[in-house]
Formats: sequence, C-alpha cells, structure tokens
Amino acid sequence: MLCAFCTPAGATRIKDIARLQGVRSNQLVGYGLVVGLNGSGDSASTEFTVRSLVNMMERLGVTVNANDVKVDNVAAVIVTAELPPFSKTGSAIDVLVSSIGDADSLVGGSLLMTPLKGPDGQVYAVAQGPLAVGGLAFGGKAATVQKNHPTVGRIPGGALVEREVPFALDPGGKLEYQLSMPDFTTVKRMAEAINNHFKQPLAHPRDSGSLQIHIPEDERGRLVNFIARLESLAIRPDSMARIVVNEKTGTIVMGEDVRIATVAVSHGNLNLVISEHDQVSQPMPFSRGETVVVPDTTVEATEEAGNLVVMEMGVSIGDVARALNAIGATPRDLIAIFQAIRAAGALHAELVVL
Repeated sequence: MLCAFCTPAGATRIKDIARLQGVRSNQLVGYGLVVGLNGSGDSASTEFTVRSLVNMMERLGVTVNANDVKVDNVAAVIVTAELPPFSKTGSAIDVLVSSIGDADSLVGGSLLMTPLKGPDGQVYAVAQGPLAVGGLAFGGKAATVQKNHPTVGRIPGGALVEREVPFALDPGGKLEYQLSMPDFTTVKRMAEAINNHFKQPLAHPRDSGSLQIHIPEDERGRLVNFIARLESLAIRPDSMARIVVNEKTGTIVMGEDVRIATVAVSHGNLNLVISEHDQVSQPMPFSRGETVVVPDTTVEATEEAGNLVVMEMGVSIGDVARALNAIGATPRDLIAIFQAIRAAGALHAELVVL
C-alpha cells in the first residue's frame, strides 16, 4: 500500500516545470521622491530632483522658487514592483526603490506617494512608506566605509493594488500550459500522465513547449480543484545533455546525461619561474670606477609530466568526474579538457561557455 503513494525517483510536479498561460505577473514602475535623509540625498546639481520637489510642493499648495531650493535630504528614485496574478484591489505588494541621482545613501528615508504604472500607462498600485536598506555608507574626506548597496532599498508590503488585471480561467473550456524548458519528450510525458490520471484523453501536445487540456464537463464548476489536481501530478522531465562552463570563475556544471566516448587525455602544465637577485659591482681600491648594482636574472622553465589517462565510455556523471580527477585537473584545466574532447568528437553533450 505504501508503494502506491511513492513518487518516482527524479519526478517533478507539473506546476514546477510548466505554467498556465495567462497566469503571470506584471511589471510596474514609477518615479518618486525619498525624503528624510540625513544629508545623504541628491545634490543641488541634480536638477530633476529639485524640479520634482518644487512641483510636489506646488501641488500641496506651497509656492517656492526653484533657485532658492538648497536641500540634501531628498533623493529621486525609481520604484519597481511585480503585480502577482489574481491580485485584488487593496492587497499589498513589495516594492524596490533605487536611487537615480547622486545620493550617497537612502538609509532612514521614506518614500512619498508614488503611482506605479503598467506597460499600458494605467496606474495599478500606489507605493509609500519607510525604506528598509540592507547597507550603510559613512565617512569623511579621508576615508569612507560602505557595506552592500545603500542606494537601494525595499518596502515590504509598501504598495496597495488599486486596479486588478482581468483574467478568465475558463477560456472556452480549454487550458494551455507552457513549459519552462521546451522539450518534446517532457511534453509527451505530461500528456500521458494527465490522460492516465483522469482516464480520458484530455491533454494534447501542440508542440515542444505547449500542452492543451480540455476541461471535462463535470469539472467546469470546480475548476480550481481540477487545476490543483492536475498540477500536483508528478512526471520525470527530460533534458539535453549539457555542460556549462564559466571560464571567468572556473565554474563547471554537468548534467546527468553527459556521456564521453572512449578517449585518451593527457594534460601537462608548463611552469615558468623567473627570479632576480641584485649583485653589487665594487671597483678596486684607488680606481676611478663606481659602485653599481648589477641585476642577475635566472629563468627556469619546467613542464610537468603529463599522465595519459584512457577514459572509457562514461555511463554516469560520476564516472566522468572520477576519470578527470584522476589526472589532477583543476576546474580551469577541465574547461580546456572539455573543449579539446569536444573538438575530438568524443563529447556527447552540448558545451556552453559563459
């Protein structure tokens, strides 16, 4: 009985590898002012900050001359947020506040009411509140101390949703899922898992990245329960054999399906050592010569003996790793080895160099 509830090894839920078309987040952006800074705001040379402050004061009924405004506790910022799907009016979302002027720090500041707009130009949320900055910066003329990025802060729950994004869950009795990583084998396994679970042909793959599902008549009144059951089904996604290397950081990531044909690898390191010692040239007594320093340079070039290792056809990523570690290769050496193996036609995987 316990085996009936066991999840196959390597299985993943459908909700983790695919998403329902239309159920997506939306990006919001707005321009605002942060006030209450302790002398770390924008300088007077940042004209758009001064003009924004003057315009805000005029809207509040205070008439000021822009030439007389000399404040350094205000900073102009860009406010960004992500509107989750099915967000309702009045719900709170997090916002990210980033300085766009020459402010030194946003620590201790408060964001004034800032409308957040979508790509269509409509206001979907309004942000306001004190910033939480995970950094600091202070110092004088001779030295400064800085930790993290003090010109970027967050306001948890700092924006209220004012407009909802309309979306219908039942567009004509069909649902369409989009795979995060398109693959023909994965989408075929998804369709088979859904059809076997509901015992009727509901899922039909359209291509390698999308799957169309017909909603049964008896499930249209409880669509949320139907989607929850569907997304909880576990399948084993397929993936391409791929090796990703980053030559700048020496990072190597290999998938489990990487295979290497029988190949012999030899890798030797060339060590170049240059040492320089100063020697003093002392002239004979009562001579007209001068005491000078003569450099003595020694150059030694040595090459370590290369170990020729035969790597049989790799049956797993562990065998490939052990075979490469046998020659004592470092991560940067492995990058060169993988490139050479690929050039020899013995690497049965895609090599991605970042």
